[in-house]
Amino acid sequence: MACFDHPLFRGLASFRDLLDASGWPSIAQLDARLALPGKQLVEQDAALLADGLHYEQRIAQGRIATRACNWHDLFNALAWACYPQLKRSLNARQCRHIELMGPGRRDRAQAALTQFDETGVVVRVQDAAVLAAWDAHDWEALFDPAHWRQEAIAITAVFGHALMEQALLPGRLLVGKCLVVQGADDATCIEAAARAIAESRALTDPLQLRPLPLAGIPGWHPARAPAFHAQADYFRPLRDGRVYPRPIAA
Repeated sequence: MACFDHPLFRGLASFRDLLDASGWPSIAQLDARLALPGKQLVEQDAALLADGLHYEQRIAQGRIATRACNWHDLFNALAWACYPQLKRSLNARQCRHIELMGPGRRDRAQAALTQFDETGVVVRVQDAAVLAAWDAHDWEALFDPAHWRQEAIAITAVFGHALMEQALLPGRLLVGKCLVVQGADDATCIEAAARAIAESRALTDPLQLRPLPLAGIPGWHPARAPAFHAQADYFRPLRDGRVYPRPIAA
């Protein structure tokens, strides 16, 4: 599919054959292909759900409930394969909250963890001026092509599996919910983000996540033009009182 040529899917390059295949792999075939250490993809059916466990608790026991022939769950499985350290940190934090609050209640930290799991992006930033532009929602300055060409700011990982699913429709104006890491290489930044999540230094409230209108990234949307950033319903101005956390140090 041509949509998988988009930079948003760059992190899944090792599994492009699965994305381009004419048919769906079975859950058993997908599990064998991904071979996730300590985890097994299991088909989500009535028999599985009868155990009464919360989805996250089941993962902690080693079983990732997966629906057959489902893009959302396929992307979730691929996120486990590509970014296991982030997935494990999220699951451990979710399970701690479930244990404290019970499976039927959610706090703001759980909401932040879920938002990142579904729509998360890890971004590395090395230039203070670029970060200041993002802080102020100065989108024209943030998306200056020179910043991205010189990697003053760069996408380290498109992590959210719901975001990947939304990107199946080309041309959609998508927004990533971002963790920002100050570092020089992708692998180190991902490890730093995973540690910060595990240690509750990140994702304790949804307001900590920085929105990033992904279509503004140079080369990510065909309609990008001088007036593109004037779309205030997409490139939204900063709300009064909104303050973002400092980047995670890699």
